[in-house]
Amino acid sequence: MVIKQHSGIYTLYAEQELNMPINEAWDFFSVPENLAKITPQEMGFEITSDVASKAYTGQIITYKVGLLPLIKASWVTEITHVEEGVYFVDEQRFGPYKMWHHEHWFESLPNGNTLIKDKISYKLPLGVLGKLAQIIMVKRKLIGIFSFREKILTQKFNS
Repeated sequence: MVIKQHSGIYTLYAEQELNMPINEAWDFFSVPENLAKITPQEMGFEITSDVASKAYTGQIITYKVGLLPLIKASWVTEITHVEEGVYFVDEQRFGPYKMWHHEHWFESLPNGNTLIKDKISYKLPLGVLGKLAQIIMVKRKLIGIFSFREKILTQKFNS
């Protein structure tokens, strides 16, 4: 997992091999409610809108998520692209980031497993204060979320 900076935007790259065929991986990740299962509980992640059983292009999903202890933010994302079994993209419409673009990619491996790749490009608000928040908190928090996710997915699918 790595985060790179370019033109005021940060991009996190993460990937994980799962011991499951691509159709099963897609079935798990394309269900919006499963996001709560792979998000640290202390974030208080909660979907607040009605959601379809599968992600689809144009779908709007609203959430509450803990940014800091006792501080929750509303977050609105839109599923902007879906290619069944290949990838989907969610983008923030309103929320804590100035910009959020999350690509979820699925690749079938020769051994029958699936490689899950995430690419998140984000920009923080508040100029210099946002850059300071990236250094102090945001980078560490995002890496922590994806480390937690990797651990949970390994327990669930690779044991």
